Amino acid sequence: MTHRGGRAIVVVLASCGLVASFMQTLVVPLIPAFPQLLNATATDASWVVTVTLLAGAVITPVAGRLGDLYGKRRILLASLGVLVIGSVISALTSSLALMVVGRGLQGCAMGVIPLGISIMRDELPPERVSGAVSLMSATLGVGGAIGLPLAAVVAENADWHVLFWGSAALGVACAALIFRYVGESPLRTPAPFDYAGAFGLVAGLTGLLLPIVKGGEWGWGSPATLGCAAAAVVVLLAWGWYQRRRRDPLVDLRVSARRPVLFTNLASILVGFSMYAMALSFPQLLQAPSATGYGLGQTMVEAGLSLAPNGLVMMALSPVSARITNRYGARTTLMTGSIVIAVGYVFAILLMDNVAELIAASVIIGAGVGIAYAAMPALIMGSVPLTETASANGLNSLMRSVGTSTSSAVMATLLAQLTITVGALTVPSLTGFRTTFAVAAVAALIGLGLTALVPRVRAKTAAPEPAAV
Repeated sequence: MTHRGGRAIVVVLASCGLVASFMQTLVVPLIPAFPQLLNATATDASWVVTVTLLAGAVITPVAGRLGDLYGKRRILLASLGVLVIGSVISALTSSLALMVVGRGLQGCAMGVIPLGISIMRDELPPERVSGAVSLMSATLGVGGAIGLPLAAVVAENADWHVLFWGSAALGVACAALIFRYVGESPLRTPAPFDYAGAFGLVAGLTGLLLPIVKGGEWGWGSPATLGCAAAAVVVLLAWGWYQRRRRDPLVDLRVSARRPVLFTNLASILVGFSMYAMALSFPQLLQAPSATGYGLGQTMVEAGLSLAPNGLVMMALSPVSARITNRYGARTTLMTGSIVIAVGYVFAILLMDNVAELIAASVIIGAGVGIAYAAMPALIMGSVPLTETASANGLNSLMRSVGTSTSSAVMATLLAQLTITVGALTVPSLTGFRTTFAVAAVAALIGLGLTALVPRVRAKTAAPEPAAV
């Protein structure tokens, strides 16, 4: 493959990853307005966000396995097609039911990230794989970080349906680029698709993630929360029993149980938890009234723009992560990223008196996330056979989604319980913000400890060229 052709593949696949992760934050600026826009209660309107999170979580291992079976390029194009259909449905409606359907279809685009990582491994020269995979993996954090201020600007200055027309256009553009620059991978796993396994995984993960996302609203001890959680445990245990006995399972749990894969996935949950804590808490601190004594009084757009640099830093550091991985190993890289994340939150606890200090803290955290996210696929791919890379990376992406979902529930609960009243407004207190930062820092350090349990692998002596974009 030519250098130019390899570069085009990296740029196109990374762009698809950015678009897919952008869907996760597309409607965040509109959350307070959705009850009025959709003529629904706040509880029902929250499904516009929740359904995308759930769909993105459950689709990643399914898309990865379909890619291993039927062709990664084909399934990647199908994922982008579903994104476009969901965007058009959302753009044409103000009905809650149709909006939930459309947003669920948009969430299915998250499957392009593990598929893109696997295509890079199949198609690129060995010396360029590490840098390219680092860049692709980093898009999981970068797309949401950059998309938040862009969505805020559009939401403030145009009809809100424009957001969905724009996402449809992005999906079409990405599909066209895939047709033009990315060929089909010749590596396949000839086996029937495990439909029962896919259904069991969807049911189990939905039952698991639903109480995590909605537990604060339903009540953590309510029958609905406890019932969903208990049902999820039963379903997932049955699913695991079935997967271990099936000849061609959706997820090879024997591979997933290998020590490097297992502890990398567990660490991924904690890193995802730490990343989303910033996305949830920093905008609220930036927009809190200055009358609180600690709030920075920014508008929605100003807060989004203040957090944009952390996404750019994530992207900029993906080549750095590749160099660290090539010289010291992916284990060291993931440990480094976890330490940097923790340092960023400690910085925020100590220095949060002005916008510049909070931007600096977000940039440090973004740097850690970029380094850590880029290292995870390298650890996974070094421990699984070539024919399992898409499904294994899909499972790793799922673990990150579980982390972000859990973070959303935990951080929202903390900020809702630790509040003060300023005039007619009830806002999170200074103690609430510092508590969330401390919890996120501890999560990153636990991730560091889990990564230390991954067996050490001798790193390459020469650092190849990182992915160029």
